[in-house]
Amino acid sequence: MSPEAWLPVALITGYFLGSIPFGLLLTKSAGTEDLRSIGSGSIGATNVLRTGRKGLAAATLLFDALKGTVAVLIAGYFGGPNAAMLAALGAFLGHLFPVWLKFRGGKGVAVYIGVLIGLFWPAALVFCALWLATAATTRYSSLSALVASVVTPVFLWWFGHPALAALFALLTLLLFYAHRDNIKRLQAGTEGRIGQK
Repeated sequence: MSPEAWLPVALITGYFLGSIPFGLLLTKSAGTEDLRSIGSGSIGATNVLRTGRKGLAAATLLFDALKGTVAVLIAGYFGGPNAAMLAALGAFLGHLFPVWLKFRGGKGVAVYIGVLIGLFWPAALVFCALWLATAATTRYSSLSALVASVVTPVFLWWFGHPALAALFALLTLLLFYAHRDNIKRLQAGTEGRIGQK
């Protein structure tokens, strides 16, 4: 199969990998209440943390990131860099809009990090450093993700990766869309802080 033929396959494969709702699966297997009925209703690690199960939250973060990384690495191996970028987009869309959950998924932060690791890992380190610094000073997970995601495309462009910068500018816009309710709560001063149930 030619690299061009792998492009739609990469997008679709990335979507289905990204749509695996690890947060929901892990919390259900642990016997907690339905993740979608607490906190923000998201299926991501931050909301899992609101159950009080730090181990489950860490596992969710890890698996959500890995599904993005795996999608990128598989697509890149078989189809090259363009396929890898399409797989990244597919994985991100799959996490945000999983067909299994009526297209209501997570906020995408862990997957954002995971695809960054697969495509250009130094940018993932920058993202995580900015997230940690913002979280340490504000204790807002959502704000930390928004700040880090705005810087990421600039970092990629500055280091000579215009195609990746364009891709992550799109992912950043999608991340802001996924966090639209968080942004309203941040503006109103009612956003929950890290560790708050």
